[in-house]
Amino acid sequence: MSYDITLITLIKLFWSFFFFTLLSLTDVCDSPLVSNLPPLSFRSSSQLSSSHGPVFAKVNRRDGAGGWSPLTSDRYQWLEVDLGRRTRITAVATQGRYGSSDWLTAYLLMFSDTGHNWRQHRQEDSLGAFPGNSNADSVVQYKLEQPVIARYLRLIPLDWNPTGRIGLRLEIYGCRYTSDVANFDGSSSLVYRLSLRPSRTTIETISLKFKTLKNCGTLLHAEGQRDHSLTLVLDKGKLLLYHQQAVTSSSSGQLLVSLGSLLDDQHWHYIKLERMNTHLNLTVDKTTQQVHIPAELSHWDIHQGNVTFSCAEPVFVAVTFTDSQSFLQLPGSTSWSQGVTSVALQFRTWNKVGLLLTFDLPNQDGVVWLYINEARLRLLIRKAERNLVELSSGLNDGQWHSVELKFRSDHLSISVDKDEGATAHISIPLPLSTDSPLFFGGCPAEENSQQCRNPFKVFQGCMRLLAVDNQPIDLIKVQQRLLGNYSHLKIDMCGIIDRCSPSHCEHGGRCTQSWNTFHCNCSDSGYRGATCHSSTFKQSCEEYKHDGNTSGHYYIDVDGSGPIKPQLVYCNMTEDKAWMVIQHNNTELTRVTASPEGNQYSAYFDYASADEQLAAIINQSEHCEQELSYYCRKSRLLNTPDGAPFSWWVGGPSPGQVQMYWGGALPGSRQCACGLQDSCLDPYHYCNCDADHDQWTNDSGVISHKETLPVLSLVLGDVQRPGSEAAYRVGPLRCHGDKNFWNAAFFDKETSYLHFPTFNGELNADISFLFKTTSSSGVFLENLGIKDFIRIELTSTEVVFSFDVGNGPLEVRVQTSVPLNDNRWHSVRAERNVKEASLRVDELPVATKAAPADGHIHLQLNSQLFIGGTASRQKGFLGCIRSLQLNGVTLDLEERAKITPGVRPGCPGHCSSYGWLCQNQGRCVEKTSGFYCDCSPSAYTGAFCHKEVSAGFKSTTSITYMFKEPYDLSGNTSALPSSIYSDMTLRGENISLSFRTSQSPALLLYVSSFYREYLALLINKHDELEVRYKLHSSRDVEVLESPGTNLVDGQLHTVSIRRLADTVSVQVHGSISNWCFFFSPCLCVFLFPDSDEVDADLVGVASVGFTGCLSAVHFNSISPLKAALLHPDSAVIVTGPLVQSSCGSSSSANPYAAETTHSLSGIRAPLVNAIRSDSALIGGVIAVVIFITVSALVIMARFICSRKETYRNQEVKASQSEDGHEFPFSSQADSQSAPNENQKEYFI
Repeated sequence: MSYDITLITLIKLFWSFFFFTLLSLTDVCDSPLVSNLPPLSFRSSSQLSSSHGPVFAKVNRRDGAGGWSPLTSDRYQWLEVDLGRRTRITAVATQGRYGSSDWLTAYLLMFSDTGHNWRQHRQEDSLGAFPGNSNADSVVQYKLEQPVIARYLRLIPLDWNPTGRIGLRLEIYGCRYTSDVANFDGSSSLVYRLSLRPSRTTIETISLKFKTLKNCGTLLHAEGQRDHSLTLVLDKGKLLLYHQQAVTSSSSGQLLVSLGSLLDDQHWHYIKLERMNTHLNLTVDKTTQQVHIPAELSHWDIHQGNVTFSCAEPVFVAVTFTDSQSFLQLPGSTSWSQGVTSVALQFRTWNKVGLLLTFDLPNQDGVVWLYINEARLRLLIRKAERNLVELSSGLNDGQWHSVELKFRSDHLSISVDKDEGATAHISIPLPLSTDSPLFFGGCPAEENSQQCRNPFKVFQGCMRLLAVDNQPIDLIKVQQRLLGNYSHLKIDMCGIIDRCSPSHCEHGGRCTQSWNTFHCNCSDSGYRGATCHSSTFKQSCEEYKHDGNTSGHYYIDVDGSGPIKPQLVYCNMTEDKAWMVIQHNNTELTRVTASPEGNQYSAYFDYASADEQLAAIINQSEHCEQELSYYCRKSRLLNTPDGAPFSWWVGGPSPGQVQMYWGGALPGSRQCACGLQDSCLDPYHYCNCDADHDQWTNDSGVISHKETLPVLSLVLGDVQRPGSEAAYRVGPLRCHGDKNFWNAAFFDKETSYLHFPTFNGELNADISFLFKTTSSSGVFLENLGIKDFIRIELTSTEVVFSFDVGNGPLEVRVQTSVPLNDNRWHSVRAERNVKEASLRVDELPVATKAAPADGHIHLQLNSQLFIGGTASRQKGFLGCIRSLQLNGVTLDLEERAKITPGVRPGCPGHCSSYGWLCQNQGRCVEKTSGFYCDCSPSAYTGAFCHKEVSAGFKSTTSITYMFKEPYDLSGNTSALPSSIYSDMTLRGENISLSFRTSQSPALLLYVSSFYREYLALLINKHDELEVRYKLHSSRDVEVLESPGTNLVDGQLHTVSIRRLADTVSVQVHGSISNWCFFFSPCLCVFLFPDSDEVDADLVGVASVGFTGCLSAVHFNSISPLKAALLHPDSAVIVTGPLVQSSCGSSSSANPYAAETTHSLSGIRAPLVNAIRSDSALIGGVIAVVIFITVSALVIMARFICSRKETYRNQEVKASQSEDGHEFPFSSQADSQSAPNENQKEYFI
């Protein structure tokens, strides 16, 4: 179906000019344009003499004095060339004055269509200066990156030969330019109907250029089918594209995109709309953005034709106040003595503060200041000593604002933005004098200037349409020094720059600006830095774990500074893995309900992470898995391999692919786990459910093939038959390992290196890696260009980040107080953007250096990227580099190292850097990629052996710990040396535990050996800690007390006991008490004593039991409570109720009860210590009596055997257990292995 496209232009624009590019330009556009121009085409600010005039400024000419030289060599001089018509300018060449020492070393270029309202040409959007000459004879040509279309060119000298003066010969290169233009006066419009025959081209384009002085109006309106339309609107100098349906006003449409800024500057701006199916590219000048449009606007019917009009432009001369020394001085009016005065102006600025106007009141010794403060207009009269007026706000928005002051003898009025703004009236006499000059923007720099005083900041911005007593000020006369005075002004141009369009703030950072710079507000973005480039979050749970974090919710930024947004995931830190858990909308077991609409049941899974986030996580993880289970009763799953499947699921990167295998089987197998294991209920089927039994069964398993993850949807087909019942469960996506974090290479030669493609980081470059070395210097990374380069290197005790983007080399250094060649891992992060360069080493403060305010910003490299060395093979790095990322992309060092001589993949030795994370006697164990904490020697558990193991006991609860005898007691032991017997006694202990109780007396711990010796730790009747030792049968029990501390207050208390031979140290809450025993440490071997030899008081305390909480029980290297709770199949027997608990708090056992999500300005920060456990938290009360027995290698085996039964009876009677431990034994005993390992059991 065909339809009309209507172009309606300029509803509200006062002056606007359009042209449609209808004529193709020739490919070659580099003809010289100056050599044949007539003398009247040249103008200059001044000339040294008639033979130094601008007409002689032609390249390679020797006429006159051999070129142009102004009367005075300063930055207010200029040379202007009129090309006669609008021309496409592609290059400019300069040359010094012939036969002299006069030449330029730097200059500015200005362009104009009218000879007024000049526009400065900038390189790379910020650099204004062009390089000049180094002598008077050579010709230096600069090719413009983007051709300029203009009639007039003006060159302004910036610097020149210091031993000469300004001297110039000039050439301009380009070609003729032709276009059709149309002029609109604000009430006219152009309707252009396209062909009724629909166009089916793949890409359809509308392009135009416009210029205007007004900041609002409709530029283009295109209509499609069913009342759909697009409208391109200029609003406050920005272009807005609206989609509308059945409306005619843009305000009620949907805003699709906003582009451009300051487009009301009376300069040509380029617009291009390019449609590709339902995607539309909108280009404004150099910036392009893509939007989606409805299908009703997906076809445009283009028909070209010629429209030719003439146009005339108004001339508004503006003036730019550039810096702190800028000011404009105008004389007072002769009519002021008549009592009626007015001053008017228009201004635009980005600054919140600045002086607009000041003048004296000599007759009253007063001063008037009109200024901006906090983006509001204020009027201060010193005579009144107060602010009289404060009007409007938001005056630093870069838009033109008008201000008018009117004075009468006793009345003052001030208005802002006329009808759209505000007006104030004040009754105050302000007699003015013709001797009172007006100062705009600032004051002269002379300290003795009494006519102008500025207590505020100077104005930086543009002014135009200045008028005094309704008489316009001729700023061209000011420029020619014929009127008033000025300094540091750019006249006949507005040099305002929108540094936020396009914005250099990344990842949603909000851009604000002043006249000289911009600032990025990164709050709520999850990123940091001058341009919000670097992520504040880690890239995986693995990284969080190796920063010492435990299980909890964390924000993960998979690609660092890349485009993928951070995502909140749950990190389950186990001892050897860091699992990343990503939930979806239904991870519970779900019963299938028959659908009345069809024979199939469908389920769709909506993940907490976006598609690109899921794909990136799966790609970078070493392993991913997802549970897929089906519970069935008379509900078949996959059918036979030859038949059509009843059910299937869709998995893999979105939109996914249909999968016809089940959890635990292989992709494409059309089997379940039982089929792979040959264990299905029906041998003729490959799934249990396909047996179609009238009883519940299931097919469950884990999908671990990453290319088919995650599970996106599920279709179950056999759920409608009578008697069919089914349920399914699709678990969360779980991944562990980080291929990027451990990707490493070892450089063992100074001449070795890895090379990669050129690093592309023109505007923003971030580089991060870890290294370890024993060498004091070496280059980590280097990439070169023709002139530009980037390098990071190690020199002695500092890391140096250096680069050059065309402004000269710049270095950022971080000095460390300790050597970096300690063979431990150190982190380096360097970033360079258009605002600054920064470098951070480990956790040291960040070092930064600001970029030049007006310099090159593009880093242009063209060689290979060298890692671990340089192209010259000098100063190579020796050691390991790991996890090297450039702009969020990890370089695969290991794969490249496999094929590179002198470089080896991988780098072991992580415990030297990360071993400190293993707490509470946990042992660091190396892995190929990383490490883990072995908690078997510790009384704690968790990823870093940091989680307490505690339980609640009642008085009837007991634990029996069993040891294996190191020797067969029935064997002949007469041949064993007698020196071994003394090693079977309790030579020393290292005991620690924590408890909480309100009971006294109470027995905390009891340890006995096979030989009449024991240790008891208890709370006595005075609520104090008491330690009882009996280490010799001939001596009384040694009682050690720790007075002064109430231990039955229901609070958590920690006790540590260390004994070596005759010295005991007891520590309670950090307070240490030491005792010495005065007896021989050599103990004899005796049989276990009878019950009447045990302290009766101790027996009484033991009979009461212990009610309370006990945790982290550790005896030498044995953790009996941990074994009882976490390893019930070990040598431990538990009787009575044993309840896991938390001695530290009385909270519930809910693992999420203590979890909180902290928020920082809207973004949830990582929960560093949110959950200190890897599974359920523990709460409750403990009571424990532990009896540790050592029995082996005794004298006369038959005698021991004859007494064994008596000994066991005594154990039960006294409710004591005997336990042996490796700590008191010699290494000789420990190294033996028994041919028959008979277990002994001791019950408490």
